[in-house]
Amino acid sequence: MLLVVDVGNTNIVLGVYRGTELIADWRIATESNRMADEYAMLLRNLLVHQGIPMTAVKAVILSSVVPPLITAFKELSERYFKISPLVIGPGIKTGVRILYENPKEVGADRIVNALAAYRLYGGQLIVVDFGTATTFDALSAEGDYLGGAIAPGIGIASEALFKLAAKLPHVELVRPKTAVGKNTVSSMQSGILFGYVGLVEGLINRFNQELGKSRVIATGGLAEIVAKETSLIDIVNPRLTLEGLRLMYELNRGAESAGE
Repeated sequence: MLLVVDVGNTNIVLGVYRGTELIADWRIATESNRMADEYAMLLRNLLVHQGIPMTAVKAVILSSVVPPLITAFKELSERYFKISPLVIGPGIKTGVRILYENPKEVGADRIVNALAAYRLYGGQLIVVDFGTATTFDALSAEGDYLGGAIAPGIGIASEALFKLAAKLPHVELVRPKTAVGKNTVSSMQSGILFGYVGLVEGLINRFNQELGKSRVIATGGLAEIVAKETSLIDIVNPRLTLEGLRLMYELNRGAESAGE
């Protein structure tokens, strides 16, 4: 079996594949100070709860935008699985031609998403990932990575509103009944959710103006909430990054060991 690990700034998403089948996946909070042994015990409990022994994991692939946790998960993999993990970084086959001015600047998660989106859906695409930051990535009809945009994530935006405006409270991110709020809470919910939908639609429209009409694929923790409020998102795939990691593992190490 193949363990795939995507370490983001806010969440870590993990999945276990048997061949091409995702048989289990989890989302946990990112704690950059947590040690390898702590993550190992947390992961062990998740695996056991799903009926998967640690000895069943025969391969590990890791993508991380949090540098300290690359070391932690490499140590975890080597100590508890006796496996040297494949880490997404320089020298890795990505299956994507990157047409950025400096390809090294493109985050590993964005390339993983690009690979998965093109392999799954083909054609000219815009991939929107609703994470700590919201990223917009454009792919050509040939699957080339053309570039994109980075915006503050909806969580960052709402947290900044609470912290920097003394009289505004924390609010739950739910859809208000109307765009015109009748109290402070509903007014904030309207501004955060509907305002963010406006941001998403605005960037998608600008991408389409520059590149031509593209199919839009959304992923990330808040993708489904935002997608319900716009007709411009065609497909929501919350496990897009996990699928991209599996595909990238196959490109670099072959699929045979993932199915053991």
